[in-house]
Amino acid sequence: MTNFHLRYGTEVAEALRERRPVVALESTIVSHGLPRPDNLTVARQIEQAVRDAGAVPATIGMVAGELVVGLTDAELTRLATTDGVAKLSVRDLAVAAATGADGATTVAATSAVAAAAGIRVFATGGLGGVHREAAQTFDESADLVALAATPIAVVCAGVKSILDVGATLERLETLGVTVVGYRTHRFPGFFITDGGFDLDWSVDSPELIADVLAARERHGVQHGGLVVANPLPADEQLDPELHDRTLAEGLARLERDGVTGKAVTPYLLAHFHSATEGASLAVNVRIILRNADLAARIAVAAATRQPDAAP
Repeated sequence: MTNFHLRYGTEVAEALRERRPVVALESTIVSHGLPRPDNLTVARQIEQAVRDAGAVPATIGMVAGELVVGLTDAELTRLATTDGVAKLSVRDLAVAAATGADGATTVAATSAVAAAAGIRVFATGGLGGVHREAAQTFDESADLVALAATPIAVVCAGVKSILDVGATLERLETLGVTVVGYRTHRFPGFFITDGGFDLDWSVDSPELIADVLAARERHGVQHGGLVVANPLPADEQLDPELHDRTLAEGLARLERDGVTGKAVTPYLLAHFHSATEGASLAVNVRIILRNADLAARIAVAAATRQPDAAP
């Protein structure tokens, strides 16, 4: 396991010492994924959703070069309202720490830090994945490789539909990352309920997912993560026709403007927000709140089976 130098929030440190359920939360959604001032409001709602389901939220981020597991509200506000907050994947953590940066952790970095802290469940919106045209650009999210090396359960709404969903599933299989659908055998497409691909495994309760986590530990399966794909109900998704039209427009603009690398996802998400007149933002918020609730219920069930490690 990677040995990060971590500072723990008081509430999170106490919960880990007392073997109470804790859910990791990313901070990139706060600094880069949602517009101001909604980002701070939603960040607080996400933490409250975890608490309401019986677990302790541990939002992870970097403040003045310190990796923090369990940001205070003041620190959360700082990352939500300050310009120039860095977007940190695992590869960026050392440089950001050495330069005293403020940074928001991606799925990859949050997973790695959470696992090092002894947190076994992480809630996010959607995973990164293989980008369209990756055969030419080799553009693939570091989330996938990080999950291949990190023993953590990630509750998400699949991968963002702006990516190559089929190629992402193929890469997850190659990397040995287990994917299960929550009450579905179809892989969700973030904004839309059905991303167009079947899944081999489906689980129907937080308790069963906790059993899977316990079985992984019992059998020594520590080489990769567990993706819990939690789709939105069909009546809460973005209208599929609106989604497809907006995605086609966004991809055309992406090529026109020459956007590449880590700027692709925020660019396309901003286009969705504008083109759908805020409808995609409302869906995004529903996604993360539902995932936070499910992750907390998994953490509560897991705490009765195998206690978390103390910091």
